Amino acid sequence: MHILDDLTWRGLLQDSTDPEALREHIDAGQVTFYIGFDPTAASLHVGNLMQVVTARRLQQAGLRPIVLVGGATGQIGDPRESGERTLNPPEVVAGWVEKIRSQLAPFVTYDGENGAIPVNNLDWTSEMGVVEFLRDVGKHFPVSKMLARDIVKNRLEAGLSFTEFSYQLLQGNDFYELNRRHGCTLQFGGSDQWGNIIAGVDFIRRRAAKGVHAFVTPLVTKADGTKFGKSEGGAVWLDPELTSPYAFYQFWFNSGDADVVRYLKYFSFKSHEEIEELERATAEKPAARLAQRALAEELTTLLHGADETAHVIAASQALFGRGELAELPEATLRAALVEAGLAEVHKPGVTIAEVMKEAGVVSSLGEARRAAKEGGAYLNNVRVTDPSAVIDPSDLLYGRYAVIRRGKKTVAGAEVIA
Repeated sequence: MHILDDLTWRGLLQDSTDPEALREHIDAGQVTFYIGFDPTAASLHVGNLMQVVTARRLQQAGLRPIVLVGGATGQIGDPRESGERTLNPPEVVAGWVEKIRSQLAPFVTYDGENGAIPVNNLDWTSEMGVVEFLRDVGKHFPVSKMLARDIVKNRLEAGLSFTEFSYQLLQGNDFYELNRRHGCTLQFGGSDQWGNIIAGVDFIRRRAAKGVHAFVTPLVTKADGTKFGKSEGGAVWLDPELTSPYAFYQFWFNSGDADVVRYLKYFSFKSHEEIEELERATAEKPAARLAQRALAEELTTLLHGADETAHVIAASQALFGRGELAELPEATLRAALVEAGLAEVHKPGVTIAEVMKEAGVVSSLGEARRAAKEGGAYLNNVRVTDPSAVIDPSDLLYGRYAVIRRGKKTVAGAEVIA
């Protein structure tokens, strides 16, 4: 299947400069495209994942990616609805550039005829003086068009600095420089970048270069209208130090039935037939969560590797008594307990009932005793018969963790610190 037909089937082509011209351009030979990411934080998040996996999809179809991490634009920041950004120090942004580059590494291949090219727009932006920038770049950007951008119009009354207003010029110049240096003829991004991207296309054409193209992917939303990419703990990051592989897996596993097929089309590399089969399974047997499991396993493996994914799956099963807790790596166990709810207990000689109450699986000591009497209380997957028994350090996983379960479905954790 042609890559553009695949993108269309997956719902990934929201707007394009000229779909037929782009198809002819791709069919004529190898195309070099670029996707850019601004280091405005120490990590990318799942909101960026649409662009990352689309870049991988294009590369697998034979196009050559340029992966730009904006050491220059990251110091400015694209205007946003919520207000003016806080400018980060250049040395902080430079550190984030390297972190984000490493996060992108699992998604694209740097070898072969269409191997990815990593670039930093600070390399050419820092070489330009103010007068040169205004003459060679600013001269080609009509202010009327810049003011017509929705985000600019929305921010004018509240206040918009010239710094953020000029961001469009920097991004447009990036496309021009990549076209000049690497023969880049295609840019894509999220739909919120359409104005910036089109400005870059127009800028290149004004400077007498021809044959450049662009498209944007849709904004990812949930079926209920809530924002995609957030969990109870906040943003879901690609950096495992900020969002554990376990939490990353659970984010996708907890996708709603109304969302999961769309997410499979957006983010998965499964075939159309495989996705359609998972769609049928979701409609016929939603409780099995086969589509959610397939999505979570694929994306966690892609980002964190097969071994880490295997640990995550083992932890998901072990918490509910379907595996050995003692065999889990400590980091995976802790991450799983944090997601389930991890309470700190600072009390020597604490009883099982007290830990159950602190972990939140019961509301009182009396309820803990009743749960044990009914056979529904577990400590580290071992049924509790005497909830008044004092927990010995040897009873704890890694000398500090207690997995508390009531019945089959209510699980929490406690970190017992003497």
